[in-house]
Amino acid sequence: MVDVEAVNVVFAETQIRAGRAPLPLPLPTPPYIPGSGVGGVIGAVGPDTDPGLLGRRVIAQSSGSGGYAEKALVAADAVIPIPEALSTADAVALLTDGATAMALFRLAAPKPEEWVLVEAAAGGLGGLLVQLAVNAGAKVIGAVGSDAKLSAVRDAGAQAVNYAQPDWTERVRTLTGGATVDVVFDGVGGDIGTAATSLVEAGGRFLLTGAASGGYTDPAALVERGVTVLGLQQVREMGLNLQELGADALEQAAAGRLRPVIGQTFPLEHAADAHAAMEARTTIGKTLLLV
Repeated sequence: MVDVEAVNVVFAETQIRAGRAPLPLPLPTPPYIPGSGVGGVIGAVGPDTDPGLLGRRVIAQSSGSGGYAEKALVAADAVIPIPEALSTADAVALLTDGATAMALFRLAAPKPEEWVLVEAAAGGLGGLLVQLAVNAGAKVIGAVGSDAKLSAVRDAGAQAVNYAQPDWTERVRTLTGGATVDVVFDGVGGDIGTAATSLVEAGGRFLLTGAASGGYTDPAALVERGVTVLGLQQVREMGLNLQELGADALEQAAAGRLRPVIGQTFPLEHAADAHAAMEARTTIGKTLLLV
């Protein structure tokens, strides 16, 4: 049992709360308590669990729900110790997105000097993908949904465009000097993802990383052109251990190589306000609930 200090809020939880299934997952059966990841201090353990865990500061995935609470139950073998150099809030900000970003980055394997486009680049996952690509020596363009978010991408060392502008793909081509993009991390889907398909050609990699618009990008045209389409299914096929990747993300952050961006926090009792801000697309980086 974790005495919760911070809760990871993910966009899919706003979709579930609104009654829209976060594809490809179905809607859960009510009653439902959101919250898939928490951080805090272990306050109690079961009879067959190592008592040495008591008092440890950890992050952990819950069983997909139950995190919006003062106390949460997690599997003992799922906890990740928080390095001394990291705050609990920073560690929670890396819990889901850190492991996912590490896995997707390994799958895409951007090379130095390759052009990389990251959609939703000011979000929790997108922001980490930008940093990983920049650290790898790639030429990175972050696409965001408003001018207010451009500076967050530039601060991470990437160039930035606003995909709310109708000519945003032309702006990407201007930044690349007319070259095609080698890797696209498509976390938006819908019209944005479809537009991004025009920027990558045969030999490129297009990763379906999310569907914030409500639907994933149709990969048919990409496959016809010889673009490699990848997604979470391929991550599973790689057999990566997400818990180990999460621990790696924490270590990189503790060493200063990865920086979680917490754009806003809300008290637990104001979870509705957190959801409203995320749905209004006004948030930057990670959104956390603090207990």
